[in-house]
Amino acid sequence: MFCWLTLFLCTTVVIPVASQVPECHTFTKLPVTDTIIGTDLVVRLLLYTGRNSSCATLINTTHSSLLDITKKTIFLIHGYRPFGSPPNWLNKMITTLQMVDDINIIIVDWNRGATTINYSVAVSNTKKVADILVPVISNILKIGGSLNMIHMIGVSLGAHISGFVGSRFNGQIGQITGLDPAGPLFRGKGKGDRLDPSDAQLVDVLHTDIDALGYEEILGNIDYYANGGTDQPGCPATIISGYHIHKWANSSSLMRFPNKVFFQTSTDEPYCMYYYLLDIVTWNRNTRKGYITVGLIGENGVTAKSQANRYAKSFEKFKEVTLLVSVDKDVGNIASVSLMFSSANLVEPKLKLGILRMKLKSLTYPDRPHMCRYDIALQKDLEERFQPIECQVQEM
Repeated sequence: MFCWLTLFLCTTVVIPVASQVPECHTFTKLPVTDTIIGTDLVVRLLLYTGRNSSCATLINTTHSSLLDITKKTIFLIHGYRPFGSPPNWLNKMITTLQMVDDINIIIVDWNRGATTINYSVAVSNTKKVADILVPVISNILKIGGSLNMIHMIGVSLGAHISGFVGSRFNGQIGQITGLDPAGPLFRGKGKGDRLDPSDAQLVDVLHTDIDALGYEEILGNIDYYANGGTDQPGCPATIISGYHIHKWANSSSLMRFPNKVFFQTSTDEPYCMYYYLLDIVTWNRNTRKGYITVGLIGENGVTAKSQANRYAKSFEKFKEVTLLVSVDKDVGNIASVSLMFSSANLVEPKLKLGILRMKLKSLTYPDRPHMCRYDIALQKDLEERFQPIECQVQEM
């Protein structure tokens, strides 16, 4: 997806022009014809601070007087840009980061060098971009800055660029965040040729396109896999447009396996999902195997419905079964619940699931009351709605 060559031969860092009236600089926009012709590498550094939060200043390697070294500095690095357009996630990312804290944000604009029909050329440019960024950070250190206060956020090829920079500082940069690191031409490479957990004090990685252009394996100290790491709800089929990067800051309710973390997102902003544990004890003499769909209505009137659990569950007599329930709205305190049972056996037309006890508790908001209900009969494929009651203390 993205590229590098010999430093200072075909690379350029633009120096700002002095002016009494500050000039606002923007990300490079290139015509589609440059995709075919190709572009020599040019790196532009666009600085946003608390004093110029909506107007970027163009800086160079040593022009750091506008940086407040007592504050965190974030380098935001894009990836492969095959059609020359600015990333459509860029402005929202800047705004989101500024909302979190008063920081220095440096946009690393290497659109010239990332715009090409030949992906391998963009990949070859990645280490060159890193070579340009190393003296920028070195100069921050010379004026009293700290590597602990440096956070590099790289998208796609930008994730690997961040890793190359981090390795040059022996992994002492405070944090590197890789957003959907590029897979093609990086899979199977050694740690010196891709992002690696040793590249910073903390390397966290978000995987969102592992079945196409993203990198599937672990690259960080913590690797997050949104919706399993493959296609994202409400997003384009590939990372090229970069739209689903918006979801990075809006995840909730994580499930961790070693250093892999999995979470779900919804289709619409703010993309959050809300999780419950549903405990069911059944009384049928024979085992029932199937799926449960859950509907919720809050006291505030908000409604939400889960998808049926992905894998069929076996419901045995007097044996508790726990299901993870996820919905895309926060219904608040629960006023009513609906359950629907679908059998995994298609030849049982009049099947019934008898529930001795149901208990529902919020994982997202564990302090909310746990809700119970007793003696429910679910007819196959028919939704049964009821009012739960707050569980007794011993059941919680």
